[in-house]
Amino acid sequence: MKYVLINANIIDGNENSTLKVNYKILVEDNKIADIFNDDRDLSGYEVIDLRGKYVMPGLINLHVHLPSSGKPKKKQTDPVKLVKLLTRNAFLRHMVYMVCKKLAQTELYSGVTTIRTVGGVLDVDTKIRNNINDKKIIGPRILAGNMAISVPDGHMANSLAYAVNSKEEAIECVRKIALDKPDLIKLMITGGVLDAKVKGEPGVLKMSPEIVKACCDEAHSLGYMVAAHVESTEGVRVALENGVDTIEHGATPTTEIIQLFKERKASHIVTISPALPFALFDRSVSRVSELEQYNGNVVFDGVLACAKEALKNNIPVGLGTDTGCPYVTHYDMWRELNYFHKYVGVSASFAIYSATLSNAKIVGLDKEIGSVEKGKIADMIVVDKNPLEDLTVLRKLYAVIKDGRIIKVPRVHKMKNVERKLDRFI
Repeated sequence: MKYVLINANIIDGNENSTLKVNYKILVEDNKIADIFNDDRDLSGYEVIDLRGKYVMPGLINLHVHLPSSGKPKKKQTDPVKLVKLLTRNAFLRHMVYMVCKKLAQTELYSGVTTIRTVGGVLDVDTKIRNNINDKKIIGPRILAGNMAISVPDGHMANSLAYAVNSKEEAIECVRKIALDKPDLIKLMITGGVLDAKVKGEPGVLKMSPEIVKACCDEAHSLGYMVAAHVESTEGVRVALENGVDTIEHGATPTTEIIQLFKERKASHIVTISPALPFALFDRSVSRVSELEQYNGNVVFDGVLACAKEALKNNIPVGLGTDTGCPYVTHYDMWRELNYFHKYVGVSASFAIYSATLSNAKIVGLDKEIGSVEKGKIADMIVVDKNPLEDLTVLRKLYAVIKDGRIIKVPRVHKMKNVERKLDRFI
């Protein structure tokens, strides 16, 4: 591949990104070979005229569960029974792979060129990652977590997470997961909204500090970062004290927690999308109980409070959708940027930075991806209008470019009913 994008308006993805008007982007193989605005000779390159369209880095979604589409259900299903059913024979396991592959491709076609999976079925995530890397299938770059680690009666135990009873079992579980060469280890340290039995306690501590530490120590010894599902202040403290690298979701932090973030050089991954329907939808729409809505508000407020305090204290903040939760689809990463802008109060430029270069820094890939710069991999998206003025333009893309390959006018199947309900909160 040798081509040049001309008449491009560039938002490079840096923290204080300004618009570069009428530039050219030279792509050779899968890299950005140069960015310039002079009249040099372009012989030997396919010329693609963007006619003033806007180019920015491909989005990076740091919190994805591939096995679910996000389609809301009329009633809750038992995830343990469902996963047991879907993994009982080779044919059904292959069907799980095919569904997850298609949903990963939906992420790509919606402008997400890199995803991080944080709880999946068996080793499906690494299989899809490997096939994408080997160019057998098209898809986003995947940082795969495969199955997470939980405890009996813990969050997603025995469905998307193994349940361990002791630190010895925890160490063996980390080693078992590592056999498939994932990119991270995921822990389920607290409960979630749907696990809660009492108002105000959506993130009850489930995993003991000893097990958290054992998992982190073993994972780090094997070279893996550790991400953790945490939805309470106590859970955040326990996670950081015992070695977790990224706090997923979060909760209202204390001064001690902010200090722990700094000492651990840990990051906060904001996930506003899954809490919003629980907290802000009318219960006649969300079909949740009064208890679930109350606890949804606790989580929603906690995620926002954690993000705001982290930003005030120069703690790295990244974005993810928690796709797979009700009303959180694989094509709506653009909404997370809008929510971050609206509810946390950051600028549109900073929201873009958080979903691109900041996310790349958090996972250690900022030398390769996350910004439109010379020498980096050509992961970009193209839109008709300026996202610095209106982030909702990211909803409809002119093109997605991943590893230099251009996908023009990408299309995804959208759930119209879900779109209508969510659009009220943009």
